Amino acid sequence: MVQPDPELERLTARRVTLIYRLDLIAKGAQLKYDDGTPVDMASETARLTDEVARLDRKIALLGPPAGQA
Repeated sequence: MVQPDPELERLTARRVTLIYRLDLIAKGAQLKYDDGTPVDMASETARLTDEVARLDRKIALLGPPAGQA
């Protein structure tokens, strides 16, 4: 049995968290910094989307070859 890769698990969990945040934003959530200043949601959406795409690429490199899952 192959041991799960802790780095792959960490990246996958991070990706799930970011997608959850994107979903909350799509449903109208408004984020604020610790000082109460509102976060620019368009910029935050773009940042999170870029980060998910980056994680997708890293996960694809670390994951098993196609057809081997």
